[in-house]
Amino acid sequence: MKITLDQCKKCLHNTDLGLLFFRLFIGLTMAFAHGLGKLPPPQQFLDGITGLGFPLPVAFAWAASLSEFAGGLLIALGLCTRGASLFLGATMSVAAFMAHAADPFNVKEMALLYLAACVLLVFTGGGKYALDTFICKKCK
Repeated sequence: MKITLDQCKKCLHNTDLGLLFFRLFIGLTMAFAHGLGKLPPPQQFLDGITGLGFPLPVAFAWAASLSEFAGGLLIALGLCTRGASLFLGATMSVAAFMAHAADPFNVKEMALLYLAACVLLVFTGGGKYALDTFICKKCK
């Protein structure tokens, strides 16, 4: 089978395919590299949340942990992509601008990168290859 130049261009200019790979990487790395280790929230994480001055620190720690793990999985699947990205983005905002506020840029960089990814996904949604699209034909 011969692949034409037009077929190559069509594949390389496929925004939805790019969003699929982006969602899979962002979602799975967030869920398994960051979120899974916080379930249940370890004492050090609870102490950090308490130190930020949040009321009900246990509830906020669980919310942040679930936002990272479950939100990451939802993003990878493309299910409730905008909502999951909004919650995860809020969590990353707290991480970058509160928990790591006094830290040098290289420490808060990861939280800022995840925040930027979440902002992108809030505006774009999951794309054509997201479960959202298969469930609701109007969602994109």
